[in-house]
Amino acid sequence: MSECTSNCASCGESCSQRREPQSLLKEHHPDAHVGKVYGIVSGKGGVGKSMVTSQLAVTMRRRGYRVGILDADITGPSIPKSFGVHGQAVGSQAGLEPMESRTGIQIMSINLLLPNETAPVIWRGPVISGVVQQFWTDVLWNCDYLFVDMPPGTGDVSLSVFQSIPLDGIFIVASPQELVSMVVEKAVKMAEMMEVPILGLVENMSYVTCPDCGRRIHLFGEGKTAQAAARHGLPVLAEMPIDPSLAALADEGGIESFQGGWLDRAADRLEAQ
Repeated sequence: MSECTSNCASCGESCSQRREPQSLLKEHHPDAHVGKVYGIVSGKGGVGKSMVTSQLAVTMRRRGYRVGILDADITGPSIPKSFGVHGQAVGSQAGLEPMESRTGIQIMSINLLLPNETAPVIWRGPVISGVVQQFWTDVLWNCDYLFVDMPPGTGDVSLSVFQSIPLDGIFIVASPQELVSMVVEKAVKMAEMMEVPILGLVENMSYVTCPDCGRRIHLFGEGKTAQAAARHGLPVLAEMPIDPSLAALADEGGIESFQGGWLDRAADRLEAQ
């Protein structure tokens, strides 16, 4: 037997000193009620992950479920503005109360804790990861579905979410540019390493609808996300358009008024779990 390094993770020996790796998963607040937890993930920024999160939450709320959004994008939070939720969340000895949108969607975001919602969050990774964990452990959620709007990429905060929050699955959001296959590959591999199920892919910015003839124009090419999904045996659950009216609704805080059933297949997949 070789000399012990006290690192059981990299050792194949079986001995009396061997210790099994400990789970890093955290329990939610003891007074919280959370059904299923799903992450919305992207391998890069700028693909519309928060838009997908918002519309998916609204879709499930319209189907009669209690829904919450944990905004884990600490340095670029956009969820509160999209829902028109402003002000500061209230906390007590019991815990931190999520704020609610007009239709009753529960929201927790760093913007609801800052004295000025436009103030930049200039924190290092461990501090940001700690805040995200507190959004899970200290908030009094009461929902059937909790959606975690993940930060882009595969860095500290994403890793912290995967390790500390017991995700029931994730949706990967991509756009149809040339780099999509590489971006999807990174997100898929991270999910596989963390042993989190992937429910499917959502392609955002898939096309523009011509206002005159109604024809779909694929500005970035067609079928690239489907090809990337096929390589990993994953379904493409939605193809969402480039629609200026959606951006306007988000800017005005009225995303709950959007019209369209682009994410119905994704919602069906959630109900089937």
